[in-house]
Amino acid sequence: MQTVKMVVTGPFNAGKTEFISAVSEIDVVSTERKISSMVEKSVKEATTVAMDFGRITVDEDLVLYLFGTPGQKRFDFMWEILSEGMLGFIVMVDSTRPETFREARSILETFRAYAPTPYVVAANKQDMTDAWEIDDIRHALRLDAKIKLLPCTATQREPVKSVLLELLYSILAEMESGEK
Repeated sequence: MQTVKMVVTGPFNAGKTEFISAVSEIDVVSTERKISSMVEKSVKEATTVAMDFGRITVDEDLVLYLFGTPGQKRFDFMWEILSEGMLGFIVMVDSTRPETFREARSILETFRAYAPTPYVVAANKQDMTDAWEIDDIRHALRLDAKIKLLPCTATQREPVKSVLLELLYSILAEMESGEK
């Protein structure tokens, strides 16, 4: 049996946990914790502090392991640990929050430095009325035309499967070219 480790990364609140939850065949192992704002103690949100983990059996010969990274900078020490052994990664971008695009670009460059593996960019929340168009996101992120930038809604199984399959095809193509 072949196992493929994929990392799902991106800025805080981009949809990484929802992405993994949408397709995992096991209950997602999540390290989300409630956090309170330093400014306003009554404001609470959940954030991933170490990782999320999910699994998908593609067929009897192939299993995908999905590792979601924390999005907050204070937990970025986990990024390098989670990147070890990855065969590819997905950068999640919140299409409705252009103020996070620069951070998404920085995360993409960080993960490319960890390992020269295939990757795709998933433009999440494409179902929202205020979502940026894919071409505009590509331009804002300064992505080359050959980099796959895929529309996604992280809470829906089919778009998430499409993103994973695109990354898987890229990983398999690279493995085949490496065997020649």
